[in-house]
Parts: sequence; structure tokens; C-alpha cells
Amino acid sequence: MTSTVPNAVEHTDEQQPPITMFGPDFPYAYDDFLAHPAGLGQIPATEHGTEVAVIGGGLSGIVAAYELMKMGLKPVVYEADQIGGRLRTVGFDGCDDSLTAEMGAMRFPPSSTALQHYIDMVGLETTPFPNPLAEATPSTVVDLKGESHYAETVDDLPQVYRDVAAAWNKCLDEGADFSDMNRAMRERDVPRIREIWAKLVEKLDNQTFYGFLCDSEAFKSFRHREIFGQVGFGTGGWDTDFPNSILEILRVVYTEADDHHRGIVGGSQQLPLRLWEREPEKIVHWPYGTSLKSLHLDGEPKPAVTRLHRTAGNQITVTDANGDIRTYQAAIFTAQSWMLLSKIACDDSLFPIDHWTAIERTHYMESSKLFVPVDRPFWLDKDEETGRDVMSMTLTDRMTRGTYLLDDGPDKPAVICLSYTWCDDSLKWLPLSANERMEVMLKSLGEIYPKVDIRKHIIGNPVTVSWENEPYFMGAFKANLPGHYRYQRRLFTHFMQDRLPEDKRGIFLAGDDISWTAGWAEGAIQTALNAVWGVMHHFGGETDATNPGPGDVYDEIAPVELPED
Repeated sequence: MTSTVPNAVEHTDEQQPPITMFGPDFPYAYDDFLAHPAGLGQIPATEHGTEVAVIGGGLSGIVAAYELMKMGLKPVVYEADQIGGRLRTVGFDGCDDSLTAEMGAMRFPPSSTALQHYIDMVGLETTPFPNPLAEATPSTVVDLKGESHYAETVDDLPQVYRDVAAAWNKCLDEGADFSDMNRAMRERDVPRIREIWAKLVEKLDNQTFYGFLCDSEAFKSFRHREIFGQVGFGTGGWDTDFPNSILEILRVVYTEADDHHRGIVGGSQQLPLRLWEREPEKIVHWPYGTSLKSLHLDGEPKPAVTRLHRTAGNQITVTDANGDIRTYQAAIFTAQSWMLLSKIACDDSLFPIDHWTAIERTHYMESSKLFVPVDRPFWLDKDEETGRDVMSMTLTDRMTRGTYLLDDGPDKPAVICLSYTWCDDSLKWLPLSANERMEVMLKSLGEIYPKVDIRKHIIGNPVTVSWENEPYFMGAFKANLPGHYRYQRRLFTHFMQDRLPEDKRGIFLAGDDISWTAGWAEGAIQTALNAVWGVMHHFGGETDATNPGPGDVYDEIAPVELPED
């Protein structure tokens, strides 16, 4: 993929395998762990059939439940809304079922190799996602300060955009050892990864993304910083991330998380739904034909959790919205961590105080989307005067920010994501209804494409989401602020419970906000696998000697620990 502002290194060797998005903080090959014929581990036969609470039916919760079931445990999944979490695919009332909108996760990099393991397992297909200037994108329009530029490749853009690209490349290499780290990650050179990252964490933990740019001689021009913020790299503008820790951004570029994106044909929510119904071929204790669905009454998860507390024997007692109370020897919490502060009544004794502090300090990003169904991909029509596409994938500093054009062929109904925004840009939409949002967006796009009547092609009502307004999320995804590294480390390493007091064990944190790569499905899966290892260890189980799990190799690759004083 050629991004609007390319990453620092262009990789031309097609034989190179994609890196796994393990990231520099915990360089563990989760894809190898999953692919090993010995499996993820086993528990003593005396524990077979033991119930384990899994709170949250998003991807992390469903993956954890699925793997626990295969080990012979009985996961009991609690879900407040619907299976899938932020893998949420919706249709349009009155339109063909083939027309769908991805309200949450919609594009996935090949570096997410643990995610790809499950996509392949359940037989889903992927297709290139039409990001700005991607190979799958016929054309892109960059519209800044009322001036539009049409491009089919990055070379079609004015020289200033190439200058900004060069500044970003130079900034990364000089300030963050990008080329060395990218090479080390591709080669899975763990000692080198740890050596580079340890220095950067100590150096950059207190630095914002914007401050990192400003410290670079390459970005001494405010104009260049402004253009970079509005156009960015890979998926588009990144100015909404400017206040966040630069370490968050480096994780994205090091792992190529913003490159070569693919979408899941038919919608991403199919992945957790298919795992829910899947009958594993290799399973312990349970008869062949067992699925997560079959282990639950009426094939449905239990409802929202309303209370969590510890009871005698250091067990975890769960109360749900129906008033049902159950007690478990172990539980995995995969919902967004702020739920522990608001929607769920919790005992302070659930976690050490330092972990409660980390949960309270979690910083979530807002995010909004709005989609409309249209009669056909009219944007592929050619302007008679210019010969260009009449409409393009659009990046702009107007209210819409990012507009994506999604089709399945020239003669079929299609979908437009009229706007995808984050943070302050998302909050601007919050008071407006779906139709009010659509009207503002159509007006904005009409100023960019005055010859195009988008409205006449719309065949159904818009669908929209503001994740900050969703009661069981209160935000789209975590993004650490400067100084938050220590908090994230506490949350990520929580699965290593031999290091905790005995009265603080038994409940495990998972989910993408617990991972180092929040906002990516890969992070949700990795923390789910960490929690599975933790539960297995909690019950006296172990991994096969030929396939050590994340906890077995923890001391060798543990995240950098910064001093507290």
C-alpha cells in the first residue's frame, strides 16, 4: 500500500513474512504459540468441567472462552449487549442483507497474525481495504483549506506532501531508530528489540506525539506539522493523536499496523459469532460437537454483570442483571476497564491499589462514524471535462475528515462511510441525530464535489455510532497519555499472578485496552491468550515443553520496568 505520507521504509521484498503485531513491549510470537500442534496447554483432569466466568463477549472474551473450553473448562460468558463488542456489523433497514456497515473495527493489517489465525480457522475471507492512496483505492482527494488535490498515486500530490513524507521518515529514523527496530522485529530478534525499546521508553515516556514532531529539525515548519496532522500516514490524519504518548504511535509504525489493511468480507462481527458456534476438532473433556453456544442455556450468554466481589476461599462472585449470583474459582474480565468504575459494583479487594489507579487513569479516545447505502458505486463515473472519478476517497479538514467508498462491484448497491472521526472531531457530532449528521456531511462534501448529487443515490436511512456515548463502552479505544507507560505495564502484566498477593489472584484482565496495541483486534487476542495461560496456571495446568506460553517465557521478555521514585 502507498499511504498518503509513507512510512519510513518501503518494503519491496514480497518474500518477507509479515511481522506479528507483538510489538516491542512484549516480543512474544503469539502466532507460533497458536499454530503449534501441542496446543496451548492442559489442566489437571480433576479440574475438567470447572466453570470460569468470562465477562464481556467481544473478541477477547470469545477467544478466551473458546480456548478455555478446548482445555476442558466450562466458560460462562456474560455479555451486556451483543456478541462482538466493537466488532459490530450492522445492516440497513429495508436494504439487501449484503449491504453492511462496520461500526467499530473495519480494517486489519496482515501483521495481526494471531487475528489471522482465527480468521482462517472460521473460514472468513478478506479483501483489500480502500484507505487513502491504497492500491485498492481508485483515487483519493485531499482537501485542505478549501483547496482540493486529486491523486491516484502519491506522486500526483503537490511537492509539499512529499516534503512532509520525507520529514516524517527522517523524524522516525533520527528520533526513534525506526529502521533498526523494524528490521529487528521482522527478524524476530528479541534481544535487539528489547535493547532499542528500553532506551526509547526511558527517553520518550513523557513525550507527546506533537512534541516528538516539534523536537525534530525535519518538522521545524508549522505548515508541515499541520499538513501531517490532517493527512498523516496510512489511514489518514493523526492530529487527534497529537496529545497522546509518542510511544503509542511508535508501536503502530513499528508493527506496520497502519499498512496493507484488509476488510473482512461480510463484516467483522462474523468472527466472534462463528467462534461462538464453532465445534473444535480437538477438545478435552467435552464430547465432540460441543461449542460455546451449546454450553450456554438457550445458546445465549448470560446478561450484564452488575456486581463483582470476593468471597471465602478467595473466589470471585458474580451478580448479573437478572439477579443471578454465581461463584467461580477464576474469572476473566474483558470489557472496557472503565466498566469496573461505573456500571459494575466492585470490591476494592478485587485488585491491588496500584492496578485500580491504572484503571482509573486509562485514557479513552472518542470515535464516530456514519454510513449510508447507495444504489451503486457512482463515484467510479468519469467527469466529462477532467476524465477523473467524479468522487474519491476523501481526506479533509472539514467536519467529515475521512470519507470511505465501499463497493462490491460496479452494478451492485454500495456503501459510503460519509465520516469517520476521532476525539474532538467526534464530539462535534455527539448532539446530532443520524439524519442531522448526514445533512451536515452532505453539505460539507458538496463543497468538495459541487457537481455530484450524493443524495439522489442514497437508498436507505443512515446508521451511526458515537462510541463515547455507548453505555457499555464510553469510548472507542484506549490511548495512553505521556507518563502512562507504568500504568499500562501494570494492566498488561496482571496475568502473571504469582507476583500478586494470594488474596488478589483469580480474576484476570484482558481486552485491547489491557494490551500495548489498543484499538487493534490483535491486542484483544493477545491479552485473551495471556489470560488463558493465567487461568491454566491458576488451576495447576501447564503448557507443553515444546510450546512455552507467554507466562513461561515472561522473565526473558518482560516489558521494560521504569522506576517509580
